[in-house]
Amino acid sequence: QKVAFDFAANEMAPHMAEWDQNEMFPVETMRKAAQLGFGGIYVQPEVGGSGLSRLDTSIIFEALSTGCASTTAYISIHNMCAWMIDTFGSNELREKFCPDLCSMEKFASYCLTEPGSGSDAASLLTNAKLQGDHYVLNGSKAFISGGGDTDVYVVMCRTGGKGPKGISCVVVEKGTPGLSFGKKEKKVMWLSAESTASCSLGAAHASVQLARDHLCVRKQFGETLSNSQFLQFKLAEMATRLVASRLMVRQAAVALQEDRPDAVALCSMAKLFATDECFSICNQALQMHGGYGYLKDYAVQQFVRDIRVHQILEGTNEVMRMIIARNLLTES
Repeated sequence: QKVAFDFAANEMAPHMAEWDQNEMFPVETMRKAAQLGFGGIYVQPEVGGSGLSRLDTSIIFEALSTGCASTTAYISIHNMCAWMIDTFGSNELREKFCPDLCSMEKFASYCLTEPGSGSDAASLLTNAKLQGDHYVLNGSKAFISGGGDTDVYVVMCRTGGKGPKGISCVVVEKGTPGLSFGKKEKKVMWLSAESTASCSLGAAHASVQLARDHLCVRKQFGETLSNSQFLQFKLAEMATRLVASRLMVRQAAVALQEDRPDAVALCSMAKLFATDECFSICNQALQMHGGYGYLKDYAVQQFVRDIRVHQILEGTNEVMRMIIARNLLTES
C-alpha cells in the first residue's frame, strides 16, 4: 500500500492534469508501475504475476487512484485481462501472453460492450466461426478502454446459441488481418485511459484530503473555512462515507477471493454503494472549493469527471440493483 501511495504521489499526480489535457495514454509511467508488480497483481507468479489476493488488489488500486483515477482504471482493466488469460487460457496461451502483460511490455483491452449491447451484455452479436485451425470473428465493439493503443484484445464473442452460455472468449492480437479501429470517442472523462469501486475509493480519498487542505487555507468573512462547523460536519460525513465504502469493497474482495456463494451479491453491493458514495464525496469536495473547484488548475474537478462513469461502466448501478434483488429473491 505504501509503495502504491508513493508511486501515485511521485509518478502519477504531478502528471494527471497533463495526461487529461493532452488525452495521453501514459505508457512509460504504467511500465514503471509494472516494475513494482502492478501489471499482473493477481496473476500467478510462474507467468510473471505478483500472485497477490483480491484484497491486496483493492488496496493497491485505491492507493494508485489517488494519483490518477483514469490511469488506474485502465491498469485495473489490464490486470483483469491478464488474469482471464492466466485463469482460463491454455498453458500455451498463458506462457505466450502473460509475461509481457505483467511487465506491461504489451497492453491489453477487454472487449465486451457493443453498439447494440451494453447492460444486456448477453445479447452481444460479435461471432466467431471455426474454420480449419482458427476462428474468424465478425462484429463490432464499443467503448473499449485503450482501443487502438493496446496490443492484446480479450474479445467476448458468440460461438454457440443465444444467451450467456453461447459466449466464448478469444484473444486477438493487434495487427491481425481485418482488425480495425474507429475514431477515438470525445469523452468528458477518462481522457488518459484509451473499475472500478476501488478506483472510486482512491478518488474520494484524494478529494477528502484536497477539501481538508482547502478549508485550512481559504478565508471568508475574516477566518478560514475550517472554522465553519457546517463544513466541519460535511467533512466528517465525507470521511465516514469513505470508510464505509472502503469496508464494503474490502469485504467483497475477500468474498471473491474465497469464492464464497455470496460473492456476486457482495460485489454488486460494493460496486453500487462505493461508486455512488464516492462520486458524492468528490462532488461535495468540489462544492467546498467554490468557484475554484471548477478550474482545471484544481485536481478535484478531474476526480469528479473521472469517477462519474464508474456508476455506468462494468454494469450500471441499476443492473447492480437487479443482481442484488435477484440474489435476495432466490435465497433458499
